Amino acid sequence: MKDLIAAYGMSKQNFYERLTALGYRKEEEEQLFYMVQKIRKNHPHMSARIMYKMIHPQTMGRDKFERLCLENGFRVKREKNYRVTTNSKGVVRFPNLISDIEVTAINQVFVSDITYYEMNGRFYYLTLIMDLYNREIVGSSDSDNLQTDNTTIPALRQLIRERGEQNLEGSILHSDGGGQYYSKELKEITKKLKMRNSMTEEKVYENSHAERLNGIIKNDYLYPYQPSDKKSLKKEFKKAIWMYNNEKPHDALNGLTPVQYRKGSVVDNENIHNRYFPLSTTNHHHVELKNRMSN
Repeated sequence: MKDLIAAYGMSKQNFYERLTALGYRKEEEEQLFYMVQKIRKNHPHMSARIMYKMIHPQTMGRDKFERLCLENGFRVKREKNYRVTTNSKGVVRFPNLISDIEVTAINQVFVSDITYYEMNGRFYYLTLIMDLYNREIVGSSDSDNLQTDNTTIPALRQLIRERGEQNLEGSILHSDGGGQYYSKELKEITKKLKMRNSMTEEKVYENSHAERLNGIIKNDYLYPYQPSDKKSLKKEFKKAIWMYNNEKPHDALNGLTPVQYRKGSVVDNENIHNRYFPLSTTNHHHVELKNRMSN
């Protein structure tokens, strides 16, 4: 290795710095490939140049980004149902472990995805991890870039805090083929926890449960909340997750919220009512009348 470094005429430190930078560039390229597919699904005629301005890649310039889009079939005028080229890039793929599985308990299957949120002319990235059994969001992160350290890794670490390392052995973490889900760092964590990695096979939109969750958080909460900057997005994203987990009833959960279903509890409508109407006119008059009668 020393001879190789010397042959390139650089110091050892500079060599490893450049090697790390190459790793980040490769990782971001894989991540961008899947994110562009998702953006193009919602914006069929958005050009690569506009996507570049809104995505704001960290490791590549506009020309390289446009070439990446064109080389992978993202010409605006082409009408095509885009499919993932799983082998052309030599990336790691995991088998789909949940296609025929029956989920019977918490901590059995977690589904995850990264979506984008458009604000002030650029994209921010939201990562969610959901327990498929009770539909509870157990991991999340928000970021202005697609680097693994700011997307899947913090979301996975939150899952570990929420459910505990000892409860995750044998659990399945299912995702699409985005580069963040087969990064070296993420694989090291799941291997240590003895979790099983799972991925959709061909179509990037096979991760239906996670895709549906993305739509709920964005359309039912964030768009109405209207965050105006990165700080308020972080605050409203956290609020949306809490509301979804604790107050949104689900038909699939017999009308319970995700947290209620996990705890095996019943709907407490009185507490919800008191939370939103703590000083209701009816209650106020009732207390006032009771005080008068006691006097």
